[in-house]
Amino acid sequence: MKTKSRIMRLLIKASAFITFAALFFIIAYIIINGMPNLKPSLFALEYTTTNVSMFPSIINTILLVLLTLIIATPIGVFTGFYLVEYAKRGNKLVEVIRITTETLSGIPSIVYGLFGMLFFVYRLEFSYSLLAGTLTAAIMVLPVIIRSTEEALMAVDDSLREASLGLGAGKLRTIFRVVLPVAMPGILSGIILSIGRIVGETAALMYTLGTATKMINGFFSSGRTLSLHMYVLSSEGLFVKEAYATGVILLLIVLLINGLSTYLSNKLTKGRLD
Repeated sequence: MKTKSRIMRLLIKASAFITFAALFFIIAYIIINGMPNLKPSLFALEYTTTNVSMFPSIINTILLVLLTLIIATPIGVFTGFYLVEYAKRGNKLVEVIRITTETLSGIPSIVYGLFGMLFFVYRLEFSYSLLAGTLTAAIMVLPVIIRSTEEALMAVDDSLREASLGLGAGKLRTIFRVVLPVAMPGILSGIILSIGRIVGETAALMYTLGTATKMINGFFSSGRTLSLHMYVLSSEGLFVKEAYATGVILLLIVLLINGLSTYLSNKLTKGRLD
């Protein structure tokens, strides 16, 4: 038994080391190749064939993330609450929703892009636009938010619910005052994963949002996100150095979002959010 335990601990440590080493190598490789190529022209207000500015793409990425979360977060969180707090056990609708979310979470992003192009771009005639890209991205991240919300709520001890109801609190008050604060870190984890998928997505948005270099100025305006901008630059082969520089900014944005989300999660958990 001691030998097996030592082997398991060794395997766990080795796996953790390999994971950390791979992550460190990726981050270091991007920073080493990207930092020397960062220059003021990459942050110009307008994109041209000489400066290939990423600033319009940064604004487009922020707009896409905000609009997608505005649509997907309430639907995903409320669906998770229905599955755990309101639906009766053995309900067939619950099983259908769970199977659907698991199926959707395993679909490649290119399939979402094809659906968005055929339905939103051509069928509804939204063209390549922010609206088409947002709706496609919202459908794509819904399974992540639903599953994370459901798992977070199921992890809340039932004794907390029973104690709240026993003290005379109603169902809705119990959910918002007792269950939600405890489950908030898990729910935010799902939202963080969704943000990461939106920011890093290329295939689905290429067929719905488009690859225009300008800054989006309306729901029916086309543009490109930061990841799309990096993909286009690298695929053209003319601005590979600028693509590495874009990767550095993309990495910093993801780290900033994760840090901010973690901070908010801690504040909400401790009940100190103003």
